[in-house]
Amino acid sequence: MRTLIATALLIVIQANAQTVEKVYDGSVFTEGPAAAPDGSIYFSDITASSKSKYAGHILRYDPTRKKTAVFRSPSGMANGLAFDRQGRLVVAEGADRGGRRVTRTELVTGKSEVLADAFGGKPFNSPNDLTTDSKSRVYFTDPRYVGGEPIEQPLMGVYRIDADGTIDLVVSDAGQPNGVAISADEKTLYVASTDDAPHHILAYDLSPEGKATNRRIFVDFGDSGYADGLTVDRKGNVYCGCGALGVRVFDPAGKEIRRIAVPGQATNVEIAKGSIYITAGGALYRAAN
Repeated sequence: MRTLIATALLIVIQANAQTVEKVYDGSVFTEGPAAAPDGSIYFSDITASSKSKYAGHILRYDPTRKKTAVFRSPSGMANGLAFDRQGRLVVAEGADRGGRRVTRTELVTGKSEVLADAFGGKPFNSPNDLTTDSKSRVYFTDPRYVGGEPIEQPLMGVYRIDADGTIDLVVSDAGQPNGVAISADEKTLYVASTDDAPHHILAYDLSPEGKATNRRIFVDFGDSGYADGLTVDRKGNVYCGCGALGVRVFDPAGKEIRRIAVPGQATNVEIAKGSIYITAGGALYRAAN
């Protein structure tokens, strides 16, 4: 019976499959799409040291002109990107010749400031993904997947940076955390846990003060993949880049309701002005929302 149910679900998902458009190609490994206030999409090109002499790029795709250009290079091995409520670009800079820090850039001036580069006097492992809330607080994950730099943090956690610069460890029980997102009502924090299988998307209650409690499994992937980057729409649906399975969408109860297939390994996803932007392989894709 379980096999029949799973097969039926797959048929429904395939029936709802939609066309994706490749809007950019030519990078080493794309990640972290983020919609700017002007509607353009910023995303990362992670140029691994084993494949490139660069230390990462941040690219900007203009959907009006359908052109992509370099915004910043080197990027400090930028991975996850997000814009705060003031329109500033917040960047998680990873390891492997990267900055291992979180920075924030004013688009008008181009100047960047370091928000966090250490906790407890020790460098971060490799800031990976991040999100911001209505108070411009930044939540970011700090795993380590690549890079030969020493690992000095005692665990791989999720941190919060407050407006006054205070840094707090808010999640310490997510294994190796990857993607992170906050619900539209800012009451739930979602974290993709890519520790030893089975992989999960975890959910935590998020207090007004930014504390995460009541850990629970939102999605258990079992032997059917994993979650990378996450985002949440206004209805509370959670979108995740899930590698070879493309983008998978789960309703607020954790039930899969949609799947978007893309060539390559889907890493991350962003919703912007009626479109869904997906990073996969060395490319950027767009699908209708």
